[in-house]
Amino acid sequence: MTGGDTHKLTERVRRLVATSAFQWSVLGVIIAAGVVVGLETSPSLMERYGDLLHLADRIILWLFVVEAALKMFQHGAKWHRYFRDPWNIFDFTIIVVCFLPLHGEFAAVLRLARVLRAARLVSAVPSLQLLVGSLLRSLPSMVWVGLLLLLLFYIYAVLGVFLFRGNDPTHFSDLGTAMLTLFRVATLEDWTDVMYIQMYGSDRYAGYVNQTDLPRTSEARPMIAIGFFVSFVLLGTMIMLNLFIGVIINSMDEAKADAEQQRREQHIAETGRATLSDDLTALERDLEAIQLRILALRRRAEKMGDGGQDQQND
Repeated sequence: MTGGDTHKLTERVRRLVATSAFQWSVLGVIIAAGVVVGLETSPSLMERYGDLLHLADRIILWLFVVEAALKMFQHGAKWHRYFRDPWNIFDFTIIVVCFLPLHGEFAAVLRLARVLRAARLVSAVPSLQLLVGSLLRSLPSMVWVGLLLLLLFYIYAVLGVFLFRGNDPTHFSDLGTAMLTLFRVATLEDWTDVMYIQMYGSDRYAGYVNQTDLPRTSEARPMIAIGFFVSFVLLGTMIMLNLFIGVIINSMDEAKADAEQQRREQHIAETGRATLSDDLTALERDLEAIQLRILALRRRAEKMGDGGQDQQND
């Protein structure tokens, strides 16, 4: 096969991989892999159709091999570009692990790899890739928000132990139990029940009826309980948890901008020219810069005019 024939074949493979039919086919195979793994969890189905399910599993695995081979071949002699995409590395790793002869105590690794083939749905759908990329991008900011939230939990847990341990040892006996209780409150899972125990006293709480051996002193603190739990819900749930959402949304906007920039650069690298939308974006950016420059010069001229007029008045 000559170099020209190889180039033509590579171009055909590149076009094939870029088609929506190929992408939808890969998506269908991934869904089938997830269904097969799910069916294999049923002992009755494995007893009846175990051989058929194993055959389907092997066919799906080889279809993944064909997909990876086509994606490598589309780059021609520079097939290693396939591994520049982290999602391709993820897909290739799963394929390799599925072919490893793992038995005995390592069989769990093989089962995990087979289950992760269903997770390839993320790498096959660009929108899911964007979501996962946004989550990964937001991790550093989420760590700081998490530390702030942990500090809030710690402060309220210490206060809760001091205020409510005698009345409600089930929920505020120690620091760890109090933090777990506050996590329940933050998720709004029947949090008013915990608040009412502190408001009206544990002797009116049905959960303490049969716990006569638990040392406690029923003490109603309605105003303190209301202030404690309402303020915690406002700070911990309404504000702090929404900060996580804000961080993720901001990261998603940045990920969208980066994905759009990569798409433009890839298009320019493949075709040698920018698209019409790229030209319009560049012109809009230049026009904005010109408008800012005109505005700065106008302000400078106005200042100079005011200065000249002041000198004439003097």
